[in-house]
Amino acid sequence: MATTVLKVGGMTCNHCVMAVTKALEKVPGVTRATVSLEKGEAVVEGGASREALVGAVKAEEYEAE
Repeated sequence: MATTVLKVGGMTCNHCVMAVTKALEKVPGVTRATVSLEKGEAVVEGGASREALVGAVKAEEYEAE
């Protein structure tokens, strides 16, 4: 199983963390997404492409790379 780490910007509260987590978990191939407000990152497990993950985060109006 692959693990992808994304830097996520624009999160300011736990609501933001939940929105990003839910968006990532909806991407086909994702088995688990763990988002950290303090670190400003998301650790995603599964077979989804980095591009799909970044797109899901950006669709929620947060920055990702």
